[in-house]
Amino acid sequence: MAKAYVSATFKRLQNRYRLVVMNDDTYEEVVTFKLSRLSVYIGLSTVFVLLVSLTVALLVYSPLKYYIPGYGAGRSNKGELQVLKMKTDSLQQALQNNDRYINSIKSVLNGGPMPQRDTAVLDLPKQDNSND
Repeated sequence: MAKAYVSATFKRLQNRYRLVVMNDDTYEEVVTFKLSRLSVYIGLSTVFVLLVSLTVALLVYSPLKYYIPGYGAGRSNKGELQVLKMKTDSLQQALQNNDRYINSIKSVLNGGPMPQRDTAVLDLPKQDNSND
């Protein structure tokens, strides 16, 4: 029974059909194709495989792969990370200095104690004013 079903299915796949494209105004045959279900199935499968393989090749071998979410997450450049860390540290230091400055101004405006001044003596080199 199963063998008869397989042979009937295979025979049905091999039946030949004619696809005719006709001009609607003159009923002239423009093109004629002789097809079977098997040839249509093979043709569509081939087109599908080619499209999938071209899409995968485009994504793998071009810079488009970096637009895939999560692709570049694990591959960070060590130099970029160091530069970002240095920028973050400098921004944090600038924020602390800004907070200290604003707190000093608030203290003076509220009549509180004067903030500590930097009284360190600077050793500046003497400038030579002679014109040589």
